[in-house]
Amino acid sequence: MSRSPLPAPGPPPGTKFGALQHRDYRRYFALVLLSATADNIEHVISYWVIFQTFHSPMLAGFAVISHWVPFLLFSVYAGALADRFDCRKLIQISQGLFALASLAWAVLFMTGTLRIWHAAVILLIHGAAGVIGLPASQLIVYDIVGPERLPSAIRLNATSRYLAILFGPAVGGGLMLLLGPGRGLLANILIYVPFTLFLIRMPYTGHRRDPGARRATRFGFAQIRRLLREARSEPRLLTMIALGGTTSFLVGNAFQAQMPEYAHHLGADEAGAWYSVLLAANAVGAIIGAVLLESATFVTLSARAAIVCALVWGVLMAVFPAAQSYPAAVIVLGMAGIFNVAFTSMAQTIVQLLAPPHLRGSMVGLFNTSMLGLRAGSGLTVGVLGALIGVQWSLTFSSAAVVLVALGLLAVEARARQRPSA
Repeated sequence: MSRSPLPAPGPPPGTKFGALQHRDYRRYFALVLLSATADNIEHVISYWVIFQTFHSPMLAGFAVISHWVPFLLFSVYAGALADRFDCRKLIQISQGLFALASLAWAVLFMTGTLRIWHAAVILLIHGAAGVIGLPASQLIVYDIVGPERLPSAIRLNATSRYLAILFGPAVGGGLMLLLGPGRGLLANILIYVPFTLFLIRMPYTGHRRDPGARRATRFGFAQIRRLLREARSEPRLLTMIALGGTTSFLVGNAFQAQMPEYAHHLGADEAGAWYSVLLAANAVGAIIGAVLLESATFVTLSARAAIVCALVWGVLMAVFPAAQSYPAAVIVLGMAGIFNVAFTSMAQTIVQLLAPPHLRGSMVGLFNTSMLGLRAGSGLTVGVLGALIGVQWSLTFSSAAVVLVALGLLAVEARARQRPSA
């Protein structure tokens, strides 16, 4: 089978941050950043209160599992919904569920009635919000900028996500100090409003560029089999799905839920200032990585480049638990953020560009199942295992496994590149 080049030539040479040249994308980018900041404010406040209340690595791991299970079970179906329906409406439903989760946390915190099962239910609601909105958002980005500027838009979307992770600890910590956790989350609900209202008048539905590809059929097991056949027909799709699944299952973002434990190991004060610094370090690194990718002309979009970046990320995450001081931990997390945004943005771009137009949402959903849904497994590999052997050792072993799998994928990719074209 021949390996055709990726079908997006990219913006004209010398164009930096190409997606921001589009006025509608600039507006979309700013409001997505605001909404993502509200999401991370909720994470920062809720994770900190859970840790202070229960001091349980097992519970933190379970929080990761319950949060990401909806992505594991329903991402493909959510992608099929994005193929069929107006993506704006799906994102509005998602925003409403995010606000509901913040409201539930706020009530429980203010009344002092938080229980373990409450946290699991709310994180499931939060996960449902994410799984409904993500494929629709990815299709709208493609609809706005087109294939030529899609790599830039995906990197910028990643930048907004990590900017939100950076702003979330600062704003969330400020809200906790000024208003307390409960009232802080009540105020957080208002941050979701501007993006929700903007979607009412935004003209992009997620289907304007490929109107004939939109499907109205019901989604079922036959469509899942067809989707898998389409993925097998393009080896790079399967490689990116496997890469996303490996990194997510073994490490994912479980280390973020365990960050209070790492901060405590390094000697954090009771105010949790260093907890926020550690979260911010990874985000700053990711922002730097996205800016470097937008500015560099020597980085080629390819499956091999994505795998190499994932391999380096795995090495850095394995080293992080061995850090003996905050400066060392911050540096390692910052470098890890650079390579994380590199391989995740490359993988997502490759999947969107190679997906058949009539199945783009479903293929994105399949990738999200791997990249996001399998993060539920990291609650076991980092969280539950961490309760048995310590979160430092569990993260090291899990990250080392990522490195081994990446080496295997590099070998497979190298053999595929050496095969003669059919």
